[in-house]
Amino acid sequence: MAFNDLLQQVGGVGRFQWTQVILVVLPLLLMASHNTLQNFTAAIPTHHCRPPADANLSKDGGLEAWLPRDRRGQPESCLRFTSPQWGPPSANGTEANVTGATEPCTDGWIYNNSIFPSTIVTEWDLVCSHRALRPLAQSLYMVGVLLGAMVFGYLADRLGRRKILILNYLQTAVSGTCAAFAPNFPTYCTFRLLSGMSLASIALNCMTLNMEWMPIHTRACVGTLSGYVYSLGQFLLAGMAYAVPHWRHLQLLVSAPFFAFFIYSWFFIESARWHASTGRLDLTLRSLQRVARINGKREEGAKLNMEVLQASLQKELTTGKGQASALELLRCPALRHLFLCLTMLWFATSFAYYGLVMDLQGFGVSIYLIQVIFGAVDLPAKLVCFLVINNLGRRPAQMASLLLAGICILVNGVVPQDQSIVRTSLAVLGKGCLAASFNCIFLYTGELYPTMIRQMGMGMGSTMARVGSIVSPLVSMTAELYPSIPVFIYGAVPVAASAAVTLLPETLGQPLPDTVLDVENRWAAPSPPEPGHHPSAPRRRGKLRRQQQEQQKQMVPLQASAQEKNGL
Repeated sequence: MAFNDLLQQVGGVGRFQWTQVILVVLPLLLMASHNTLQNFTAAIPTHHCRPPADANLSKDGGLEAWLPRDRRGQPESCLRFTSPQWGPPSANGTEANVTGATEPCTDGWIYNNSIFPSTIVTEWDLVCSHRALRPLAQSLYMVGVLLGAMVFGYLADRLGRRKILILNYLQTAVSGTCAAFAPNFPTYCTFRLLSGMSLASIALNCMTLNMEWMPIHTRACVGTLSGYVYSLGQFLLAGMAYAVPHWRHLQLLVSAPFFAFFIYSWFFIESARWHASTGRLDLTLRSLQRVARINGKREEGAKLNMEVLQASLQKELTTGKGQASALELLRCPALRHLFLCLTMLWFATSFAYYGLVMDLQGFGVSIYLIQVIFGAVDLPAKLVCFLVINNLGRRPAQMASLLLAGICILVNGVVPQDQSIVRTSLAVLGKGCLAASFNCIFLYTGELYPTMIRQMGMGMGSTMARVGSIVSPLVSMTAELYPSIPVFIYGAVPVAASAAVTLLPETLGQPLPDTVLDVENRWAAPSPPEPGHHPSAPRRRGKLRRQQQEQQKQMVPLQASAQEKNGL
């Protein structure tokens, strides 16, 4: 666990750390825009059927003569009369349009473009019989996020964080720009799926790369900074969507900056911790010396050499050369324990979050104002979460945010429908708690998994979050049985998942684990006691020694495979 000392030797939190952290988190501003972009690019304006091409509106009695009315007296969106209807209107103006045969909108629709001049709905007529295609586009985007978390999470552990980030920035820029010029709906969905894949990986690799370059005491600050940047991105989206209402222009506006991110990402420095976990001490030394020069610690960097690194990172070199596969998450007892507990936390957070967001659509105000409210709720929630994370620990923050969110949702299920202020306040509080839970779980997951499989673990966690977001809409269908069933399910899941936090070790003030042995050490000693303080220390050390011997046996095939691939 000497890597933190090496970071302090080359400058700790210096010019390099802050420069790279800012440049790495900057794209998160637009990642928030992409995640909720279809709230604006796929908005549904009011619409009604277009009259037949040969209709003479001045002779037929105007457009109203072709439009049947619904029970509220509003024009039907998906039906028109087969022939114009005349008759004296009643006081509410609906009697003239209650008779006559109707037919679907065979000649298309007329849209109210006063708020949204152009969306994918108006361009490709995703209404009436084609209305299911609109949520399909967002579902395919979420499928891309799920695939990206799995595929790029694995590749980042094999190829490095920097290379994957460079690829993801380019993929987002190209696919997002192509989506803005998509000639048809299938092409648009294809490019949105590719954007989802790369954006999921950007979120994971940003957190991991920053965390692996920062000393222990600053990791919570970096995690909270990333969360705040994402929240500010929600404000940015509301402003951009209001200023640029045309969907193609808005799509291009949130995608083109990724070309700039792609260009400057070539100057990122790969994680020296990742290099060490793969056994490449030469690259580890080169990265540390380069960071020392940037931080103004050239002399300290010159003191580093291969012998110093071998002595400092002896344990990492003897047990961490192998690149573990996804099966290691289930094969190794310690990793399996982490995987199962964190899976519950990721799933519950995303499941309840999207269930609550769908319930918040009934604000009855401008869609732009709703977007601002969503972003505003996150700011105080993440500040409180940061204070708890930094002072009380990760476990209390994670448990409290999930538990409080679940309680808010459950209470909302028993509040009468006419008490809209109370229901809205509870919903906003619950949403803020879930945003804080997301902020905490990104940091907590990265600190629990060892370097050799950290990105894979982050990717699997994000995958389970996407599964939760896909399952969440299906639960809303249970409202047909009883209206409050979905609310109670959305509330019960995070309350139940919060219990899993008690099965995880605290990571406040702890160095990042580099190997599976480090993870097992935490199970043997959840809180670091002073040497010889605990009465069961001899038994614990004996048990730990046996675990280390067994783990070294398990790592032999992985080391041999790594040496083979590296030509050692």
